[in-house]
Amino acid sequence: MLLLVTNRRDITIDYVIAELKRRDHSFFRLNTEQLPLAKCTMHSHSRAAWSISFKEHVVHGDEVRAAYFRRPGEPVPDESITHSGERAYAKAEWVAFLKSIYTRLEGRWLNAPTAIFLAEDKPRQLMLASEIGFNVPRAVISNDIESSRKVLEEGPAIGKPLRQALIGGEEERVIFTSRLKDLSESDGEAIALTPFITQIEIAKQYDIRVTVVGDQLFATAIWSQAHPETEVDWRRGARPDLKHERISLPDHIEQQCRTLLKRLNLRYGAIDLVCDRDGCIWFLEVNPNGQWAWIENVTGYPIACAIVDELEEIAQCSN
Repeated sequence: MLLLVTNRRDITIDYVIAELKRRDHSFFRLNTEQLPLAKCTMHSHSRAAWSISFKEHVVHGDEVRAAYFRRPGEPVPDESITHSGERAYAKAEWVAFLKSIYTRLEGRWLNAPTAIFLAEDKPRQLMLASEIGFNVPRAVISNDIESSRKVLEEGPAIGKPLRQALIGGEEERVIFTSRLKDLSESDGEAIALTPFITQIEIAKQYDIRVTVVGDQLFATAIWSQAHPETEVDWRRGARPDLKHERISLPDHIEQQCRTLLKRLNLRYGAIDLVCDRDGCIWFLEVNPNGQWAWIENVTGYPIACAIVDELEEIAQCSN
């Protein structure tokens, strides 16, 4: 059995499920926000001695041969718990139970949760990419305005979050990558509140999203320079007409992508590159659990098939 760890609103996992059904694989979809609705048991004597039961749908630890950590949601405590402190306590206990399940599945993940967490470290990504041989634009991570100014002295620069690009609350906001202008003294107080990334801006021909699954690699050019709002960050504006195109990368770039994932202990990764106006390719970052369904939709790349291929390989090794 293959375990899919996600949430009930995750449409991307439906692509994987369709492929699993086509291959007649048994699977269990665990929408983790609904875990408090299940009957759960874990024993101390064996890694595989656990079970989760949603009435007729049951998964036992000794049945799981491979697992995909996709987009788990936070467990929602039973509505009968109304006290805020008690709800926080119950939620924390369910999260702890989930983490114990995750650790018991080490060696069976497409990407292990611990590997995802460590790989999300953007400064580490930039350091490793440079060591591997990628072209990496100079960047500093700081809350010191003088450090950012030194990057701006070298030419046009952009600013982007160190990790968290979403500001929650009643009115959620996304922090997009943005061009930095001359920084005034009044900017110093805001900059001092939290570290961020200041990076030399690469004059682009186009962006590149490289979806790597095991040894399979799917490279897509995103023609971001066709529209003013997508020039700096192709996600801005959410343009449905943004051109995506299958491309081939030089062999050494493909090898660098695969090497980076191996260094990060990942079987899956979504790597963002850019091609500059001279045809030189630069590394920006890698998302160890990035979205990919839209790439499959617009390019026809068989990414879901590649993910199932990888899960099958993991399952065979775990038998």
